[in-house]
Amino acid sequence: MASIQKHQQRRYVKDADGNRVINPETGKGVTEVVGEVWRARYTDDAGREHTRHFKRKTDAQAWINKVTASMVRGDYVDPKSARMTVSTWCATWIKGYEVNRASTVREAKTHLKLIEAEFGSIPMSGVRPSHVKTWTAALRAKGYSDSYVYAVYRRFAQVMGDAVNDGVIPRNPCNRKNSPKVGTQRPYVATVEHVWALYDAMPAHLAPAILLGAFAGLRVSEAAGLRVADVDFMRGFVNPVVQYKDAPLKTESSRASIPIPRNLALMLSAAVEVARDLAGDKATHVVTDELGRPSSPWAIERAVRRVRTSVKGLPEGFRYHDLRHFYASHLIDAGLSVKVVQKCLRHQSASVTLNTYGHLFPDADESAREAMASVLASRTDCQRITGQAQAGDLR
Repeated sequence: MASIQKHQQRRYVKDADGNRVINPETGKGVTEVVGEVWRARYTDDAGREHTRHFKRKTDAQAWINKVTASMVRGDYVDPKSARMTVSTWCATWIKGYEVNRASTVREAKTHLKLIEAEFGSIPMSGVRPSHVKTWTAALRAKGYSDSYVYAVYRRFAQVMGDAVNDGVIPRNPCNRKNSPKVGTQRPYVATVEHVWALYDAMPAHLAPAILLGAFAGLRVSEAAGLRVADVDFMRGFVNPVVQYKDAPLKTESSRASIPIPRNLALMLSAAVEVARDLAGDKATHVVTDELGRPSSPWAIERAVRRVRTSVKGLPEGFRYHDLRHFYASHLIDAGLSVKVVQKCLRHQSASVTLNTYGHLFPDADESAREAMASVLASRTDCQRITGQAQAGDLR
């Protein structure tokens, strides 16, 4: 419901000392008319009334028409909500996001710190696409990698998209035109010599982590959380159930069993015996600290960073996760299909495997060329045989 009415603007009358003049009969301040304005009012879908005053009736009508059109289109935004700052909305958004895994929430909070540093004090309706584009360019200039800038941008797009769904703003300032490029990096694949040199250089209690990463494809949190009970030493299977601190695995597909060779099972079994000599029955995990207690992912990563400089040929940025790439590369080199590699790596879909390791699979161009050549050759052979038969008939 909307209306436009002429309205008198009044103000209190004040004496020479600046005090309000009081009407002795009513006890209220005396007012006087200072002009007339047009008062435009409307009631939104939530039943709240909004009012603005204009000097001209045409301006009041234009405002009412604009609001009415936005309501019809379905992109109406409460003016008070639009004045909410980005920082306030982020605080509201993260409360609803906390239903996710603790590690996922921690990552989101890290992204929000960068977002609030740039946009925190700006009203939600004041964020422009050009501002977003300038911000992502500034992040790259500060040295952030393309992949990280894209991740933070996608987080901001998610936050603002939820604001659109909640009716806080009419449209998302993050769009295709201001999206930064997606960082792409082919995984580094170490050689067999690199892996064994890394294994030999690691502290003895952390060395099993290298085996689990390079020959079973475990992620660092999975290696740190792998319990002795999760390894079938007799049948040769690693069965990840939890990751570090007994947190659930990343996805349901991560719970798939991983076949391991017998000699790897023997090496892991020997490492467990060493840990039990130190901690007895308290040695419940495969990868431990110096006292036989469960190790942490950070201890493993720190150890890899510390010893990688002693391995000739390893790049400075080599990470524990690159051992998983080593595992994948040897599965592919052995001629295993995409689906088998996907199952061993415990990816959710084959597309994830291909997007990450597609360049390692054998080039299919030559195979396709040979397949079509055989088809063409069969037609040529058929024509040759037919031609010989017709020549025989003529004779």
